[in-house]
Amino acid sequence: MKRIFSIAIMLVAFVTAFAAQPRAEYPRPQFERSEWVNLNGEWSYELDLANTGFDRKLFNSEGFGGKIIVPFCPESKLSGVEHKDIITGIWYHRTIQAPAAWSNKKIMLHFGAVYYEAEVYVDGNFIGRHFGGSSPFALDVTKFLADGKVHNLVVRANSDLRSKTQGSGKQSLRSYSYSCVYTRTTGIWQTVWMEATDNYSLDHVQVITDIDNHQVVITPRYYNTTASNTLTINIKDNGKLIAKKQVAQVEGIPVVIPMKKYQTWSPENPKLYDVEYIICDKDGKVLDKISSYLGMRKVHTDGNKVYLNNQPYYQRLVLDQGFYPDGIWTAPSDEALRRDIEMSMEVGFNGARLHQKVFEERFLYWADKLGYLVWGEYASWGIDFTLPATSRNFISEWRSIVVRDRNHPSIVTWTPFNETWYADHVHYPRLVKDVYDVTHLVDPTRPVNTVSGGIITEEYDICAMHNYEQDGEKLKAKVYNPETGKFYHYFPKYLQKPKNSSGSPTVGDLATKALFQQAEYTGEKPYFLDEFGGIKCLEANPIDEEILRRDGGKLTSWGYGKSAVTKEDFYKRLEQQVDALLSISDKVWGYCYTQLTDVEQEENGIFYYDRRAKYDAARLRTIFGKSPTK
Repeated sequence: MKRIFSIAIMLVAFVTAFAAQPRAEYPRPQFERSEWVNLNGEWSYELDLANTGFDRKLFNSEGFGGKIIVPFCPESKLSGVEHKDIITGIWYHRTIQAPAAWSNKKIMLHFGAVYYEAEVYVDGNFIGRHFGGSSPFALDVTKFLADGKVHNLVVRANSDLRSKTQGSGKQSLRSYSYSCVYTRTTGIWQTVWMEATDNYSLDHVQVITDIDNHQVVITPRYYNTTASNTLTINIKDNGKLIAKKQVAQVEGIPVVIPMKKYQTWSPENPKLYDVEYIICDKDGKVLDKISSYLGMRKVHTDGNKVYLNNQPYYQRLVLDQGFYPDGIWTAPSDEALRRDIEMSMEVGFNGARLHQKVFEERFLYWADKLGYLVWGEYASWGIDFTLPATSRNFISEWRSIVVRDRNHPSIVTWTPFNETWYADHVHYPRLVKDVYDVTHLVDPTRPVNTVSGGIITEEYDICAMHNYEQDGEKLKAKVYNPETGKFYHYFPKYLQKPKNSSGSPTVGDLATKALFQQAEYTGEKPYFLDEFGGIKCLEANPIDEEILRRDGGKLTSWGYGKSAVTKEDFYKRLEQQVDALLSISDKVWGYCYTQLTDVEQEENGIFYYDRRAKYDAARLRTIFGKSPTK
């Protein structure tokens, strides 16, 4: 009886501990293995603001003095630290141990994201380094953990936002938040986990759903290959096998799987099919098994429209910055990610532009499940594109992000740059072209909105501009002038006007134009207004001193244009703007309203920062749910 009672206590303790573990769900729902260990929870830490930790050999640590809850950044409330000032370095420690059942397995240590540069050590041994604050990485730790003993895992994270060589997104480069930039995220901010694999396991796959030819094309990538092994791909619908293909294990060769009967994925019908990837050796022993899913859908541009499943599809998007009061870049729970999408859909949007942040992959999973269109964007703000290191950092991380997310049916557009204005620098157009080309090489199936709201070059599939004119009719006239046939797009003043009194171009003007020829949108490709609105309402935004940040010792709140006085004024102005854009839908094929929620001192969201309702959802739905009139 005592033995049974002890086992029961242990079981209750285990269940309680698991339930209390933050972000306990599997972080990669499109590439899920059953044998894994979530390493989220309490770690120890030490800030390294003077960057002396390596000199002090902190990589040999067996524990630090502070306690932090991973995967929440040290700036956040949920981390238990809440260090709000700029953090240039932080060290983490926890112990890890491989389960006994993994004795003959390849053991991979995964990091969803660490901002910005990460170094990983086991028992003082250097394991690997990663650059990039938004991209995932994995390290082979088999030889260090195969003995089944307890080992010391140490992670060093460094960030130098003010160097302007790394994408900061909406992280403030000052010690405090102000205007439309907010509290920073440093160090580990997505799930850390270990999983058991095999030397011949899959590393990743690329899935292309070809609805025109009724097939799925899957290209596998492995850790190692041998022709005596086989890869079996099973596609199922509610547990019923509907398609199957078995091939020899060969690196990088596409596997073509016919699909006889299927439903296409769309916001109206977010149909997903389960997928199994199984690798077996020559004797039939299973070496690796992965659970995944896919959505049969196609997105392309033709003329000035975007098509979904070969039908013109008007996108009513909302700007979503993905900040949370308690987790900053990291959602407090998986349910919070889902709820953000549901909130957006309830007020009439059919998708979102994910703005200046690479969202957690679990968000994309819920977008896939719920039928929500997504524009994937890099955190490009804070970068000086004239610096030599910038291109190297940008291209490598952006490529990794596209590889991570390209199999999600919800993603319909890529946006690598936001509001970049480097027309006077010779290397900027070269970088834009390289990024455009790399994006299409890694993922040829989606349009690229190369630069949102900034300088456009010849390399773009969608022209997306920003205009916060608050009067509806004036907004309409600014976006498209029917008399001249001209569309609004950003154009630097120094490329428009000569600088000398005679009206002739100066030598500087001519040199600048020789360096960069600004492209002009002429209507041959889809045009979006992917930022507008941003309406702040005095009645809906009472001063809240706990949320607002101090800018120069003065409480401030931020929004676009003159605030609406009452909620009724807000609804009226909003409807005028939306109606104006819908009335020229033959010219402007979609919009993105700024924004879903307030963020710290920025108060132009249609929900409060803590996700409480600010306006009447039904009233908003009658506005944002409208269809184009042309």
